[in-house]
Amino acid sequence: MQNSLKRTWALLGVVAAISAIAASSAGASHKAGPTITIWTDSDRAAAVTKVANDWAATSGATIKVVTKQFGDIRDNLGTVAAADAPDVITAAHDWTGQLAANGLVEPIFLSSAVKANFPSYTLNAFSYGTAVKKLYGVPAAVENIGLVVNTKLAKVPTSFSQLETEALAVKKSKHQTFGIAVQQGSGGDAYHMYPFFSGLGGYIFGTNKAGNLDPSDIGVANPTFLKNAHLIDKWNKEGLISSKVDGSAAQNAFLKGQSAFWITGPWNSDTLKKSGLSFKIIQVPAIAKPSVPFLGVQGFMVTKFASVHGVDAAAKDLVTSFMAGAGPQTTLAAANGRPPANIKAKSSDPVLAQFSNASKGGVPMPNIPQMSSVWGDLGQAWVRSTKGAGAMTAAKSFKAAARSIAAKIG
Repeated sequence: MQNSLKRTWALLGVVAAISAIAASSAGASHKAGPTITIWTDSDRAAAVTKVANDWAATSGATIKVVTKQFGDIRDNLGTVAAADAPDVITAAHDWTGQLAANGLVEPIFLSSAVKANFPSYTLNAFSYGTAVKKLYGVPAAVENIGLVVNTKLAKVPTSFSQLETEALAVKKSKHQTFGIAVQQGSGGDAYHMYPFFSGLGGYIFGTNKAGNLDPSDIGVANPTFLKNAHLIDKWNKEGLISSKVDGSAAQNAFLKGQSAFWITGPWNSDTLKKSGLSFKIIQVPAIAKPSVPFLGVQGFMVTKFASVHGVDAAAKDLVTSFMAGAGPQTTLAAANGRPPANIKAKSSDPVLAQFSNASKGGVPMPNIPQMSSVWGDLGQAWVRSTKGAGAMTAAKSFKAAARSIAAKIG
């Protein structure tokens, strides 16, 4: 009897030990994975949540998506408390210089195979360095403006002179004060005016021997541009463009059939589709030079807080191994209304395809910190020279802008 009891207790001890080991193993296998916090805007929140959770389902991570105004993502990153900070952000490429210079984002690495899926300019757009350039973001979407033509009111122009003639003819017949619906307003809009600027030979910054943007080479009033600046005075006099036109006025004029030409971007794709108008989107025809648009590249960056939170490896895996893929970028493009950056990603939207075609030869917006000293003065140069009666001559206006920009950059 005593030996039997001993055997029973020994057996129970073995069972208990095995149960404890099993419980310990189960606890280890269900240990919570990393939590990745992503800041994005309302336009992308649903799509970002979906694709990030697709990654999390196989990685064991948890995704927390915080929605903010797009510009606030950049501005708040420098002031947020570490406990509330994001590990990954949706970003515009022209934030790169500012965020990298302030140490707020981390360099990332893409394999040669992944890089091959992206146009070089999209990767360059997210690269920054005064000596050695480093990549700080994975491109996800590309956007640019184009010239939308109401094909019931005008022919699709093949030259700028034809555009000018047809725009002024519709202006006269519709009793409008402007021919081309391009937004400026009292605050100016150097982005929407860029095709006219580049077409006249203007540029923002030149490049040095290393191929990096050179903030000491300011092309706002370069000799080629000044040689052609008299055309702006002509456009002002005849009312081809007017700085009194803001975004709402430009859109309303086109949608109501009061202007045959509207300069806008893919964010108005749905508006165009719902308008019932017959339209085609092209690049603004060349003036003295090709009238190329600014290119904006949007993507994902890993912040310094990923290291602070101990999730650096996971955050970089999400961005470089997953968000760079064709599948996620196809999903993001469909929700975001922007053409995908990955060339293997598919977008079946014909309007987005037309905007993409209008991007040929476009210039990525400069991503160095000094660009913040350009926007206001360049926009105001256009406002002063296209406000109608009492306008300053374009040559004088742009020379003043160039001096002001140079003084701010120092």
